[in-house]
Amino acid sequence: MGNKNKTISFRVNEDAFETLREIAEERDISLSAVFRDYVDTLVAHDGQVQVVPKHELEKLREGESDEESFPPTVEVPKSFIREHERLELEAEHLREQLEEHKGYVNYLREQLERDHDDVEEVIQLEDLDAPGEEHSFRLG
Repeated sequence: MGNKNKTISFRVNEDAFETLREIAEERDISLSAVFRDYVDTLVAHDGQVQVVPKHELEKLREGESDEESFPPTVEVPKSFIREHERLELEAEHLREQLEEHKGYVNYLREQLERDHDDVEEVIQLEDLDAPGEEHSFRLG
């Protein structure tokens, strides 16, 4: 199996198309080559590509950019982080309690099954009220 080229097709508005054509003419390459270069760059950098105008590119190279770095970062207040950590600890505690309760329920079920075999007979109170039947029972 050789390395086969695939075709990607999409639509852009007229303004974007004209801008892309100008870029291609400026670089003296075909419009297809512009897209191939972009896709190659995108793949090489695992999707972490930022398209910027040429004059801003010089600023980025010199480290003078006023804009945030790519990918963007967000500052989070310490109170938010503390609250998040508190909630994580609480969730962990609740998970532990749930596991304890599940264990206790399983223990009770096992005990019920074990004791169920030892019980001779269970008499329902409704059965005692049946008319015409006289039974003597001993509570033990």
